[in-house]
Amino acid sequence: MIFGARVSILFALALTAISAAIGIAAGALQGYYGGWVDLIGQRVLEVWSGLPVLYLLIILSGFVEPNFWWLLGIMALFSWLALVDVVRAEFLRGRNLEYVKAARALGLGDGKIIRRHILPNAMTATLSYLPFILTGAISTLSALDFLGFGMPAGSASLGELIAQGKQNLQAPWLGLTAFFTLALILSLLVFIGEALRDAFDPRS
Repeated sequence: MIFGARVSILFALALTAISAAIGIAAGALQGYYGGWVDLIGQRVLEVWSGLPVLYLLIILSGFVEPNFWWLLGIMALFSWLALVDVVRAEFLRGRNLEYVKAARALGLGDGKIIRRHILPNAMTATLSYLPFILTGAISTLSALDFLGFGMPAGSASLGELIAQGKQNLQAPWLGLTAFFTLALILSLLVFIGEALRDAFDPRS
């Protein structure tokens, strides 16, 4: 259980870091520049988000033996999509504020305006959304492991532990232990996200 929880948390943290880097960059560019950049970006996101991630993972696992890095790479292709809309909305609002117009009038470059003036204020909404990516990554990995399409057989995983509990109903502590561990981890991640949002809120 301890090794399985460690794998799940490391996987979720790595996936969240990659998703945050790509999602924030894409949302910032769309929201700041607008126009054709925003229009083309939104059309690409609509097409890309329409692909069924879970089914693709299950289909691809029939051709390639999945492992930690393979699952991380495939899920990273899709997990950043939800973060783009949050960052984009903050940049669309922030680019019309007075201090941004003043910075632009003083000759500050677009990169510095994005990094110094708009991004810090957009991080509040972004940080409040990151725990949902974390919880989604842990839930997806556990579901894939439970179905047999995740980590290699025999790997330490909470989903594998739940599957063993299903196969051994005479030992209910196997499934119950993994269930309560998942519930505790997901609840704590949400509480941590709420605390981060309050700590970085510029209005508090």
